Amino acid sequence: MVRHETHTEHAMETQRIGIVMNGVTGRMGTNQHLVRSITAIIEQGGVKVSPDLTLMPDPILTGRNANKLQALAETHGPAAIGQPYKFTTDVDAAVNGKHGDYEVFFDASGTLQRAGFLEMACASDNIKAVYCEKPTATETSKALAIAEMVEKAGKKNGVVQDKLWLSSFRKLAMLKGLGFFGDILSVRGEFGYWVFTGLDLDQPAQRPSWNYRAEDGGGIMIDMFCHWDYVIRNLFGPIQSLVAHGNVDLPKRRAEDGGVYDATADDSAYAVFLLEDGTVCQFNSSWCTRVRRDDLLTVQVDGTKGSAVAGLREVYTQAAANTPKPVWNPDIPQPINFYEGWELVPNNIEYDNAFKIQWELFLRHVALDEPFPWDLRAGARGVQLAELGMQSWREKKWVDVPAL
Repeated sequence: MVRHETHTEHAMETQRIGIVMNGVTGRMGTNQHLVRSITAIIEQGGVKVSPDLTLMPDPILTGRNANKLQALAETHGPAAIGQPYKFTTDVDAAVNGKHGDYEVFFDASGTLQRAGFLEMACASDNIKAVYCEKPTATETSKALAIAEMVEKAGKKNGVVQDKLWLSSFRKLAMLKGLGFFGDILSVRGEFGYWVFTGLDLDQPAQRPSWNYRAEDGGGIMIDMFCHWDYVIRNLFGPIQSLVAHGNVDLPKRRAEDGGVYDATADDSAYAVFLLEDGTVCQFNSSWCTRVRRDDLLTVQVDGTKGSAVAGLREVYTQAAANTPKPVWNPDIPQPINFYEGWELVPNNIEYDNAFKIQWELFLRHVALDEPFPWDLRAGARGVQLAELGMQSWREKKWVDVPAL
């Protein structure tokens, strides 16, 4: 008896998702969002949901500078879609469908401009979802108002919380899940590097000048505490209270136009966060420090059974059984090389770009209604932590972190 098999071929459906990408001429907007996320997703053939469905982003670039937008469109579009990306300086026209059907609005503009752009997106019937960089505002009340406005408009929403998908932090989550640390006793983070003032010969500043002007939404506390909130919350637990101190270390810097300006925003911030379970987290953030550690960011987790030190990519561990026994004796050279005795956690999978991973999750949220907990309210919690840090600094005292 001969068995005849029939094969039914299914046509692969490609679902286009139009994205207005606003403010992508900035460093993060260009490198992480346009190039390493959206363009990379297009070049890999989209987000493959199943054998029958692929999600394909289709961006239009918006911003204030037509020349910069055109350069980006012509540099990155042809390899991805065979022609330059669309672009326009008329954000309102792009949001309201005058350049085609775009259902997602993404914003990577300056913090103080964000509310206005999101309000514009909320007023449009064409926009179904908004996604933006953090911080969403410089005040908790405004960040909450933005979240409520977007929710009231019925838009799906998300905030970039990229560090959750760094390979190092994923490894820390794995170690914690395996019980490697035992009881976690403390967490210490060191972040930063030397940002040149631009005042010295042949040493141009490598960050935009608005970062150092409080009146323009700058400051390392508002910048980094938004990160520390979601990193600490997701890896170690909710924050109960904090004490913080900030400082303006370098009072003068040179702007993009060559003029010297007064730096009014904090360029270093020091904080102790007490978690609800009693764990102590200490994070130092500074644009005025020279790096002598494994990476620009290192996070050390100490537990009863073991410790780990995470950089941006790699993690080193030391178990209780491998812990050396130092003896305090400053009269002889240190006999222990403390960098030895730590083991590198292997890369057992290939880790993708952290921004790209979250973009893919957001696109799935938009198209398939999959859960996406990293929303504008989560963004507001980061703003709240920064605002409470400034209050602690101003009042020189511990402050509690109430639930939003």
